[in-house]
Amino acid sequence: MIHVEGLTKYYHDLCAVDHIDFDIQKGEILGLLGPNGAGKTTTLRMLTGFLRPTSGSIHVKDYTIDEHPLEIKKLLGYLPESAPLYHEMLVYDYLSYVADIRELDRDEKLSRIRYLANLCGLNEVMHQPIGELSKGYKQRVGLAHAMMSDPEILVMDEPTSGLDPNQIVEIREIIKEIGKEKTIILSTHILSEAEATCDRLAIINQGKIVADGKTQTLKQSAGGASLIRISLQNADLESVKKELQVIDGVTDIVPARREHGEDDNILHVTLTCQSSVDVRGDIYRKIKETDWILLELHQETKTLEHIFRELTREN
Repeated sequence: MIHVEGLTKYYHDLCAVDHIDFDIQKGEILGLLGPNGAGKTTTLRMLTGFLRPTSGSIHVKDYTIDEHPLEIKKLLGYLPESAPLYHEMLVYDYLSYVADIRELDRDEKLSRIRYLANLCGLNEVMHQPIGELSKGYKQRVGLAHAMMSDPEILVMDEPTSGLDPNQIVEIREIIKEIGKEKTIILSTHILSEAEATCDRLAIINQGKIVADGKTQTLKQSAGGASLIRISLQNADLESVKKELQVIDGVTDIVPARREHGEDDNILHVTLTCQSSVDVRGDIYRKIKETDWILLELHQETKTLEHIFRELTREN
């Protein structure tokens, strides 16, 4: 449905997107993952025709972005990170205004507004000013705007940015419901969000796609190393690195996430090890030679977070 080849965008001397290639199939939910400044928003703006690429091609169905920009835009609904809403208007009036711009006739307009109000959970706020709504409801109004013309493809830039956990779950469920009928492309840096919502993930870093595939496929492709998490008392990170990095098979040692409310005197670290070598015994013996107190040692499976961190870490 969408074919992108050699897509590149320069801002003067800065290369924001660097010769990327990918295809998106009809009915697929593609998550574009990457750290801030990786090139996600620039990529989406080129896909939707808001930015002209420096080079490369974008094909949507039988159209190209250079020769048929209006035809492609008619196939798309676009929700930018900050939805451009008129805050003084009532929700119903705003959606009616959008429907008029889209040239829907009266019966079609009323039917479409009713459908989108149900889909996006807007019935309770239809007669409230947009400026008085929570950010979650404003995002829903923006989503209804993007869906007004019943587009075949929906493009969303950070659709859950700034929302609380309950609002994130609600928007996620709406996206899943829309994804039963539409092709969806969304950008995010929230890994759990992408894993729960998307059929396929493309990780972009410094303008390049560094991984592309289903979540499980990405995990399997990164299976060349194992992870061991240890928790220690009376230890500091530099000493742990110095003592354990010399163990044959240990390739990296980084701090692990501390749970909220845990004792600050407990050090959590994650060791990346060659998968063909079981170094747990060597780690235990090394720790016995010190005055550290071992509280925890267990082997972990690689998560999407580990894969993302490895692929986007600064060299």
